[in-house]
Amino acid sequence: MNEFSVSIVCNEEHETSQLAKRLAALLLGNGIGGLTVYLEGDLGAGKTTFSRGFLHSLGHNGSVKSPTYTLVEPYEINKISVFHFDLYRLADPEELEFMGIRDYFHDNSLCLIEWPDKGFGLLPAPDLKMEISFDGNDRVFKLSTNKQTMEDCLKVLQD
Repeated sequence: MNEFSVSIVCNEEHETSQLAKRLAALLLGNGIGGLTVYLEGDLGAGKTTFSRGFLHSLGHNGSVKSPTYTLVEPYEINKISVFHFDLYRLADPEELEFMGIRDYFHDNSLCLIEWPDKGFGLLPAPDLKMEISFDGNDRVFKLSTNKQTMEDCLKVLQD
């Protein structure tokens, strides 16, 4: 299957949270287990803001900490294990082997991964890739996939 992508512009933080909420609702409707989502973008682009809104929209009621220093923050939401990774400070992808990275990816997990390029070669391919870039004061979210189920979700999200 060819890659399918949509671009969505958000010019305020609450719009990023709304995008996260809409995507979370679509994924919940299609089953979120076994998904891997890459979040790419420069520092301050909105990866953690998106993740926070996404986790709250899935049903997490507590605070959402950035996993910058811990590498991963686990959440149990609606009987799904959700793992939020931030690999920015990873010095070597082999560190992921020491933490048992393969154990996080299974049929009952959803993995949000910030800075996935830092784990190149050890991470599974994404079901959804989100590239966040700046356009003046706006954030442009380019969401892409080569999975049919995700493509269907992105088409709804685009409308």
